[in-house]
Amino acid sequence: MKTAYNIIIKPIQTEKSMAMAMPEKAGSNKALIYTFKVDREANKYAIKAAVEEIFKVKVDSVRTVRVKGKPKTTQRNRGQRSDWKKALVVLKEGQRLDII
Repeated sequence: MKTAYNIIIKPIQTEKSMAMAMPEKAGSNKALIYTFKVDREANKYAIKAAVEEIFKVKVDSVRTVRVKGKPKTTQRNRGQRSDWKKALVVLKEGQRLDII
């Protein structure tokens, strides 16, 4: 059985994800959305429970995306990056994470 810390691998910190997580950028009536890299086998219910357990917040909804790995070439070797899963977590109104 996987623990909450095995399901949530790390937060994704890009310009776009940071803009969705900032209250002044999101607007006063929009919910905050946080982006995480998660285990490929995790479902929405497991991701929701893991975020609530780790960060002690209430989650409104979870959206997931399977991201395909890019092909990469180094000198003469050809390979492919691993596929991974991204979760967009929407918190309930008034909730906030301090991972930024």
